[in-house]
Amino acid sequence: MILSKFIKLIAGSFIIISVLLGHYVNQYWFFFTLFVGVNLLQSSFTNWCLLEKILLKAGVKEGTDTCSI
Repeated sequence: MILSKFIKLIAGSFIIISVLLGHYVNQYWFFFTLFVGVNLLQSSFTNWCLLEKILLKAGVKEGTDTCSI
């Protein structure tokens, strides 16, 4: 799997899991949802993503994404 797909998969999973935890466990989990959203927003402006750096160091390959233009 390529880098951009991993980022989308992890970010989407974090959001879904944190919303479910916020609903069923404790409302403070919604802060994690907010954290993920803010990181996605800032990466769209700065082109810097911590998760991308972590995945690259873990050996995930960069590639072209079929959804990107």
